[in-house]
Amino acid sequence: MAAVCASSAIAAVSISSSSSQKTGSLVGSTKASFLRGEKLRLKTYTSPTAARSVTVCVAADPDRPLWFPGSTPPPWLDGSLPGDFGFDPLGLGSDPETLRWNVQAELVHCRWAMLGAAGIFIPEFLTKIGILNTPSWYSAGEVEYFTDTTTLFIVELFFIGWAEGRRWADILKPGCVNTDPIFPNNKLTGTDVGYPGGLWFDPLGWGSGSPEKIKELRTKEIKNGRLAMLAVMGAWFQHIYTGTGPIDNLFAHLADPGHATVFAVSAPLKLQTITVICK
Repeated sequence: MAAVCASSAIAAVSISSSSSQKTGSLVGSTKASFLRGEKLRLKTYTSPTAARSVTVCVAADPDRPLWFPGSTPPPWLDGSLPGDFGFDPLGLGSDPETLRWNVQAELVHCRWAMLGAAGIFIPEFLTKIGILNTPSWYSAGEVEYFTDTTTLFIVELFFIGWAEGRRWADILKPGCVNTDPIFPNNKLTGTDVGYPGGLWFDPLGWGSGSPEKIKELRTKEIKNGRLAMLAVMGAWFQHIYTGTGPIDNLFAHLADPGHATVFAVSAPLKLQTITVICK
């Protein structure tokens, strides 16, 4: 088994700006047929000289789990990234810079989706059992708050824009935002882009273990985030078709499993669609 060493999961697939590195950073850059049962070939990537100082070495296991058993993953997915199961049928990560961006985009979407899923399911469940009295997440934007929605939007735009701006700066120049602009003594301890660490982002110190343990935790985060993205999308479609939230649907199904199903909802929808077409 060959070892693929990278300064981070991102540095494992990124390259420097020079054209020589761009042409030589991928060994066998032609797209592999992911449905052929060929033996896994380990590919070598060139890390940029500006990579961070902490080196994480992971083994590119030829027997690693793949999205399709027996398939051959594309060369740019060598198993060094968290949550890499060799799935890229459209070749969206064939360019190292694009792959570097997609890794960060997925990571952020996963984290927002996990927060969104918690914001959908937990308040609705607590309202259902009588602990809270909150509006449905689907109609929460129609509720009157302490100020108007325009003010809320502007405030949100300012704070989220500030946070996203610093994250973008860290992607362009890793480590440039590690020091708190207000409290200089508060510094981030993370060594990889997307994993800032420190008291605010890693209070339990889980990001300071062995490379294998860190990759395991990051893989769990990605897998839970992907599931959360599907869950949020499912809750959205569910409310469109049923008019209620996921917890109400779950309780209704548990109370009457034989009738409260997706098929009971699809029949009225088909009838309504036919009526609209006839009109």
